[in-house]
Amino acid sequence: PVANLYTFSSCIALADLHGDGDNKLVVGDLGTGAGNTKLKVYRGIGLLSENTLLDLPTGLVSFLMDQHEPRTPAIAVASGPFIYIYKNLRPYFKFTLPFLEVNTLEQDVWSQARQDMIDTMTLKEMLESIRFLMLEPQEMETYVNLHKQQPIRRQTVITCIGTLKKNMVDEDAVSCLVVGTESQDVYILDPEAFTILSKMSLPSVPTLMDVTGQFDVEFRIIIACRNGNIYILRRDSPKPKYCIELCSHPVGLVRMGKNVVVGCAQETLQGYTQKGKKLWTAYLPAPVTTMAVLDLPTRGFQAVLVALANCEVHVYRDKNLVSTIKTPDVVSSICFGRYGREDGTLIMTTKGGGLIVKILKRTAVFDERDSAPGPPLAQSIRLNVPKKTKLYVDQTMRERENAVAMHRAFQMDLSRLRLAAARTYVKALESSLTPVSASLAEPLKMNAVVSVNI
Repeated sequence: PVANLYTFSSCIALADLHGDGDNKLVVGDLGTGAGNTKLKVYRGIGLLSENTLLDLPTGLVSFLMDQHEPRTPAIAVASGPFIYIYKNLRPYFKFTLPFLEVNTLEQDVWSQARQDMIDTMTLKEMLESIRFLMLEPQEMETYVNLHKQQPIRRQTVITCIGTLKKNMVDEDAVSCLVVGTESQDVYILDPEAFTILSKMSLPSVPTLMDVTGQFDVEFRIIIACRNGNIYILRRDSPKPKYCIELCSHPVGLVRMGKNVVVGCAQETLQGYTQKGKKLWTAYLPAPVTTMAVLDLPTRGFQAVLVALANCEVHVYRDKNLVSTIKTPDVVSSICFGRYGREDGTLIMTTKGGGLIVKILKRTAVFDERDSAPGPPLAQSIRLNVPKKTKLYVDQTMRERENAVAMHRAFQMDLSRLRLAAARTYVKALESSLTPVSASLAEPLKMNAVVSVNI
């Protein structure tokens, strides 16, 4: 509980940093204030090393950038417009996002100011006409003198980051970096030269990302955006191929096989196909804080970990709740994978800065049943309805042709049944065969029995 870790799921990763089969936990710690951001590495629950970060991290991934031995992964930390690459836990390379196009009118105005062709008030009026400058009058002179000699640049920032295999699906294959930006663009970067291999555009700013496939073969990039929609990008397509419109904003996004599972702000968990068809909806007892995938390929088991604001972590297999984990505090980040030498390790950090590590029992048995109360599983099993026989078809044709006559006969028989029941009831009352009370307040029943002794 006193680990003093403040981070999100996008800023934690498990990686074999030294190539010895002992996976470490790498965390981009946001700290408690400005200047306390650090890149921390944990072994077990002990801090192994830490490096100071220059700005708040927005994402952290581990990836193999070359084929050199030993096969140790690099760590990429996205922060502002930069990606800091760490190799062997030491700074290795810094990539800067390309600058965006500058407004031509603003560029001309500053060019005139640089040549002293216009004064400060004229510059202010022209900038106000294009709504770029919002300063107090006493601050304008200083601002203009400071910036008029500098070139105009328009820079974007990174909002999310992921990895994409280059040309092989192996666990130790070389991976490209996939970056989502505030300018509504997605860049795929070469892992060695860090050049832009591909650029794709989105209708809104990306916030969550899941990547699958290989860059040289076929890939899919599933992205949740700020406009409440999910877009799916494919190879050789500069714009989204499919769009999933949600009823509320997404707060968590994971991929389960060929399906997409989304946690929404309205306390729901929804499943979709990769083409946007809705499969199911599960209602949650509290808002979602973060999500991750529980993947055990050795047992062929895959589920979704959903951390909730009521200090619980739910494990869902499709829409079935198969397990619930209680936590002492609200979980802010969650990760499942190989930690140390244990394949099934669940790592969580809490809102109060705590670190929780849980190891899955080797003898654990996964039950497919839904632990939540509800209809039995048999209700969702389709009945083996036999094929229509010739007799069934003949009866159907007869009912269609004689529908009016059959309905009249049914009504007549029903009226006769009601009449017979009423006559029998009146006869029973008159002969006192079943004496009952005449008052509803005193529901008294009597039954007289005469015993004769000889």
